[in-house]
Amino acid sequence: MANQLSEAVPEASVGRQRGTTTTKDLRRVVAAAMVGSVAEWYEFFLYGTASALVFGTHFFKKTGNPVDGLIAAFALYAVGFAARPIGGIVFGYYGDKFGRKYLLQVSLVAVGITTFLMGCLPTFDVIGYWAPALLVTLRLIQGFAFGGEWGGAVLLVSEHSPDDRRGYWASWPQAGVPAGNLVATLILLALSSTLPEQDFLSWGWRVAFWFSAVVVLIGFWIRRKVDDAPIFKESQERREKEHATQQGVRYVLRYHWKEVLIGIGARFAENILYYMVVTFSITYLKLVVGADTTRILKLMFFANALHFMIIPFMGYLSDIIGRKPVYLTGAVLTAAWGFIGFPMMDTGNDWIIMAAIVLGLAIESMTYSPYSALMTEMFPTNVRYTALSLCYQIAPLMAGSLAPLIALSLLEKYHSSTPIALYLVAAAVISIISVAAAKETRGKSLRDVDAEAKARVNG
Repeated sequence: MANQLSEAVPEASVGRQRGTTTTKDLRRVVAAAMVGSVAEWYEFFLYGTASALVFGTHFFKKTGNPVDGLIAAFALYAVGFAARPIGGIVFGYYGDKFGRKYLLQVSLVAVGITTFLMGCLPTFDVIGYWAPALLVTLRLIQGFAFGGEWGGAVLLVSEHSPDDRRGYWASWPQAGVPAGNLVATLILLALSSTLPEQDFLSWGWRVAFWFSAVVVLIGFWIRRKVDDAPIFKESQERREKEHATQQGVRYVLRYHWKEVLIGIGARFAENILYYMVVTFSITYLKLVVGADTTRILKLMFFANALHFMIIPFMGYLSDIIGRKPVYLTGAVLTAAWGFIGFPMMDTGNDWIIMAAIVLGLAIESMTYSPYSALMTEMFPTNVRYTALSLCYQIAPLMAGSLAPLIALSLLEKYHSSTPIALYLVAAAVISIISVAAAKETRGKSLRDVDAEAKARVNG
């Protein structure tokens, strides 16, 4: 796949704009960044699905109301997001200092170990309240490690990419999200369709968590074969020559606070819509529509396959017409999806349900695909990992982490999807205002970004 896609950018173009990065190098970098994203998102989607299908009934005290267990599971789902900004700051600081590649390796292994251990945990019936306590501990460690993944993966590609194709290439780590979801869905689908539901809920789901070890090993092996981009190495050399101290989050907030606010606000529409479509819709389809687990997983599988293909196209489109037009269109459509998507699910028709999910993911990709290039082009190399991780990880803490819990609470109180749709409107408004305040960065040289940032600090 990567071999075929790499032909979209001639080798001469890459070498001309990046100096030493050839098409072969870029292809290897994309594969390395993407396989790590697949591994991390496999595990993240697995946890979200397990929250909806297993954790609510097996890791919390039974109250007689199934919604209570789901609310507790989604609250624990949100806990993992709390550790992500801290992880992003720590991984970002050391990633800016020592390199993107090495920190990505650490992040990948940590997430893999915690996910494997989640599959080993005894349930509430066996160890009582220790079950949710151990689950939340592993979830926090997983969230901390996950906080360092996205920024490093995106920068590994973005800093190697030619200026006029950065939106396209930088969108491929984003495509690792549906790819990871596809792998997770495929494993869960195989288990749920071959095992009786009682066996799947009692032990079958654990196999999917244990399989994460295989995914992580593959990702780790591929990432060993790549190196950091020339522009990052130049930044390291300058810092060493000038005996400069590595700057961290305080520096970012002092000189780039506006860009940080834009980066956080821009994610609200995308983040809330994504978790609404991918995580909450599983619960909605079970509680409201009455769909069984295997049926839901089949719908998610095909929807994620299409999402995987849409993301690079939206990244390519942002190289042609600009980051902001694609982004703003997606934010506006996010405000409309709730009024369309949930009624489509209510029909109970599999084709219409899948169309609703695909529509939601297509809209989400319009605000997700351009994000990596836009953020890369807003911050200088010496603090880019820290800044990107800060923006990317703080936003979910206020947005996506609470989305399934808020949606479920609204559904339980009003017995209608309309309040949930209005919740999406509010998220869209925040992103529209944020992106409207940003400058268009399409085709911008990262060296120009560094020069402008230096002038701002010195001025």
